Amino acid sequence: MDTENEEIKTEEEEQKPNLEEENEKLKDDLARERADYYNYRQRTIKERQETRKRAQEDVITAILPVLDNLDRALDAANTEDAKNILTGVEMVQRQFVNVLGNLGVTVIKAEGEVFDPAQHDAAGTEQVEDPELDGKVITQRLKGYRMNDRVLRPAQVTVGKIK
Repeated sequence: MDTENEEIKTEEEEQKPNLEEENEKLKDDLARERADYYNYRQRTIKERQETRKRAQEDVITAILPVLDNLDRALDAANTEDAKNILTGVEMVQRQFVNVLGNLGVTVIKAEGEVFDPAQHDAAGTEQVEDPELDGKVITQRLKGYRMNDRVLRPAQVTVGKIK
């Protein structure tokens, strides 16, 4: 029996360095995987920041011509009559709305619509006699905007309330 015990001990002693080597290899592999994951996370954070920066640059580039036209309208204010200035400012406003439309921004309908707290911000109520106007938007104080299905800014409205 002693020889059997000695053989078992010998086998265990031979396997011990192999297990230690394998353990060290696994620890090394784990450290590398952690480093790779950390590098991946840092790279994706940096890429996300760059994408945001490029998107901001695209928006600003799209808006700059509108600013140029506003500057021209202000310059014209010193030399032309009010009617021409008004026409120029209206053109700039249309251009600005077109730029926003190209970026996916739309105006939220308000006046005459049923009050929707997801799209409208009730700035007050107004007493109405017509029961059909109860709970509907009577006036719009400030336009609201949405981009795709997301509300960027709700419309500030006055809501009708029956007497």
